[in-house]
Amino acid sequence: MTVRLRGTGLTVRVGDGRAILDDASIDIHAGQIHALVGPNGAGKSTLFGVLAGDVTAQTGRVELDGAPVTGIRSRTLARQRAVLLQENTVTFPFTAEQVVRMGRSPWARTPAADDDDAIVATSMGSTEVLPLSARSVTSLSGGERARVALARVIAQSTGILLLDEPTAALDLKHHEDVMRLIGLQAAEGVAVAIVLHDLNAALAHADRVTLLSQGRVVATGAPAEVLTAPRIEEVYGQPVDVFPHPVTGVPLVVARR
Repeated sequence: MTVRLRGTGLTVRVGDGRAILDDASIDIHAGQIHALVGPNGAGKSTLFGVLAGDVTAQTGRVELDGAPVTGIRSRTLARQRAVLLQENTVTFPFTAEQVVRMGRSPWARTPAADDDDAIVATSMGSTEVLPLSARSVTSLSGGERARVALARVIAQSTGILLLDEPTAALDLKHHEDVMRLIGLQAAEGVAVAIVLHDLNAALAHADRVTLLSQGRVVATGAPAEVLTAPRIEEVYGQPVDVFPHPVTGVPLVVARR
């Protein structure tokens, strides 16, 4: 499996010298969903930001297809990886379609721009936001805005998707729809790194999981191998039971009460 994005020995320190990411390494493969999980303050979003090229690590290296991310021009980088941040605040009254069309901006003045209309329509259709096309984004619910934001990064048409909690504002149906859609992207060969709080979503949808705690990588591997009851209790400080779903056999995490 091809490694599209690789982070090696990544350390990020804050002003007092404390490491919020400490010697972390990760490989993001084409055609796979790689979930970053861990408790609040574990370093997930910091690792995400370093992989995206938006946060600078004091030590370590991030490579995209073998080339240092720091050496890639921003416009070129925008054609290679798309980033969906946890906060997607739009204060101007852009329509939903205009926001999704922003995802096509890296391809302006290139032959790929000829496909803008078709790609925008397909992206909005797949995320079920076509009926919202003419609506101002400021008038949408949190869940609707989240799906519009996802449509934007899909419309960017890159081979790497970096998604920071894309399902946080979604109801049950749209949560599952979005995770299935992300799975379809991976099935088409896209490399996906996704920050998740929902361990059951990671177990059900991810191909690989990296578990972080206090800025360090605790374990990386297949979800069922990483997210064991003893390891979850150790990292989260909460006893859990992990058992197979009676129909699918996929492991389920349930807090012990």
